[in-house]
Amino acid sequence: MSGIAWVFPGQGSQAVGMCRDLYENVRSAREVFTRADEALGFSLSRLCFEGPEEELRKTVNAQPALVTAAFACLEAARELAGDKLKPPAYVAGHSLGEYTALAASNALDFPTAVKLARRRGELMHDAGTTTPGSMAAIIGLAEDVLAGICGKTGTVMANINCPGQIVISGAVEAVNQAMELAKSAGASRCIPLQVSGAFHSPLMKPAQEGLARAIRNTTFKDPSIPVIANVTAMPLTTAEAIREELVAQLTSPVQWQRSVEYMVSRGVDTFIEIGPGRVLAGLIRRIDKTVTVLNINDLESARSAGK
Repeated sequence: MSGIAWVFPGQGSQAVGMCRDLYENVRSAREVFTRADEALGFSLSRLCFEGPEEELRKTVNAQPALVTAAFACLEAARELAGDKLKPPAYVAGHSLGEYTALAASNALDFPTAVKLARRRGELMHDAGTTTPGSMAAIIGLAEDVLAGICGKTGTVMANINCPGQIVISGAVEAVNQAMELAKSAGASRCIPLQVSGAFHSPLMKPAQEGLARAIRNTTFKDPSIPVIANVTAMPLTTAEAIREELVAQLTSPVQWQRSVEYMVSRGVDTFIEIGPGRVLAGLIRRIDKTVTVLNINDLESARSAGK
C-alpha cells in the first residue's frame, strides 16, 4: 500500500487569483474551470481570478470555487507529473474539501461535485440567514475543557483540527459567551471566523434536509480510493456510505485530527495538500511532526509534484 494521502482544503482557503497560473499554462486545469462554468451556468472562473473578494468569500460561491480550484490543481499535477505522481492510499477533505476528495476518488464526476457543492453552499447560507449563528477558533485549550464550556453555553465543537485548535459553532450570543469562558479557562486566543452561519452544528438542520434531497437525486459510485470520513474518521468505501456521510457531515463535527491519526496508523507518512492555501499542511504538522507534508497549489508545485 502507498504511504501517501491526498488531502483537500475547505472553505476559508479561497483567494482571488487562485490557480490563474494553472489556467493560463496547463490544458487540463483550464478544462476544469471551463467545465465548472458550464455546469453552473455562470463564469465561476472569472470570479476566482478577478473577484471581487467579497463575492468570492460568500458561501454560495466559495464552496464551488474551492472544489474547482483544488480539482484543477490535481488535474494539472496529473498532466505535468504523469506517472511520477504516485497514487494515494487514502484521500480526505476538510468539510467542503470532502467533495473534492470524492471527485478525486471517482465517487462523483467533477461537474456533479461542483454543482452539489454550489447547492450545499446555497443551503448553508439560507440556514444561516434563517437562524443566525457564528463560529470561533479556540486556541490552546484541551478538548475536554472546551467540551465542558460547550455544554454550559449550548455551543458545539465543529472542527477538531489538531491539538490545541478547535473550532466551536452555535448561536451568536452563545459563541460569544463560550469565547469569554474559554479565555477565563486559559485559552491563548479566541478568533471569531468570517462565516455566514453556525456550520457543523444543529443550526444547520434545515440545510441538512435540503442536502439530503439533492443527494437522493445524485449518482454516486463506490470510490476507487478509500475516502476518510469527516464524521467518523474511518474509510468510506461504498456509494451508500458516502451518501450518509455527506448528510451527517452538515451537523456533525469535522474529526480532522482523528482522520490524520487514522491515516498515519495505517502507514501514511506523506500528505499532499492539493488546492489553494496551506491550512491543512499546518494542521497536519501539528498533529504528527514525523510525517512529510507537501503542497500542490500553483504551477511550480504542480510541475514538481512527482519529484
